[in-house]
Amino acid sequence: MSAASSSILRTLFAPVIFSAVLLAQPPGGGRGGPGGPMPEGLRQAQQLLRDGKTDDALAAVRAQVAASPDSPQVANGAGTLLDLMGHGTEARQSFQKAIDLASTPAAKAAAQRAMAMSYAFDSDCKNTAKYEQMVFDYWVTQTSADPHNAWYQQGEMADEAARVCIDAGDLNTAEKYYKIGYEAGLKEPDIAPGRKQLWEFRWEHAQARIAARRGNAAEANKHVAAAQAALDRMSAVDSGLANQQKQFFPYLTGYVAFYTGDYQTALADFLQAGSDPFILCMLGQTYEKLGDKEKAMDAYRRAAASTAHNPPAAYGRPFARKKLS
Repeated sequence: MSAASSSILRTLFAPVIFSAVLLAQPPGGGRGGPGGPMPEGLRQAQQLLRDGKTDDALAAVRAQVAASPDSPQVANGAGTLLDLMGHGTEARQSFQKAIDLASTPAAKAAAQRAMAMSYAFDSDCKNTAKYEQMVFDYWVTQTSADPHNAWYQQGEMADEAARVCIDAGDLNTAEKYYKIGYEAGLKEPDIAPGRKQLWEFRWEHAQARIAARRGNAAEANKHVAAAQAALDRMSAVDSGLANQQKQFFPYLTGYVAFYTGDYQTALADFLQAGSDPFILCMLGQTYEKLGDKEKAMDAYRRAAASTAHNPPAAYGRPFARKKLS
């Protein structure tokens, strides 16, 4: 799909550091549930997973869950690790426990957001949207007390659902939620000029990608031009914000080029678009189209090593692991 979480963009495109996932904050600050020190069993499981010792990591997670059955923090952390290991059903049992144990509406919404990401690891657009809607609804309740952040976060949650859905191939649902996110974000009272252009940029970015996926190159390129114009306007009123967003433009142009069959342009652009797991998988697919299997496999290995629990990782880690299997 993170400005408060920063972009299509910070929440939607940038990697989430793994420890921050397990020490998660309420919606808007990160994914997951209650904060506090990471339980030792989960810390060990995290390291075992990084070392490639998946069976040992799984045993450590299960042992920690058994030792702390009433800890929402353990439930959230365990759910994240289980998703990364490909145990989605067990992960969602853990996230449901975190939801049930949440002590505040904000903590419950945070756990629901983590549940949405769990379904994203299975490319389940419908259930991801279901739980993102719950978090969206939480932020609706905050519009009187915290209107600036609440409207922004409603936009973020809708965009996050849309991002998962476009990656899952459900273009109509993606378009629906991107529009909801755009409209909610613009309702922020006294919205700053840069923030307004951020939402314009996101919306044009989304429409270009959807058009490209539908095979409509002319429509896609029209929205690419509009996204560039929004970025230029953003730069004129908030250069700092614009500089944060510039990295997402080659992502867009590479994406449109890939889905309209221009693989050389896609390669050049993806190489400038960062290295989150999604971009790495797009890079790998582009190398495959160009007949360079060795570089494709290298990109997939890098994507499979992700330990984030966000939309890029939810697409990239499972996709890359299948490619490498």
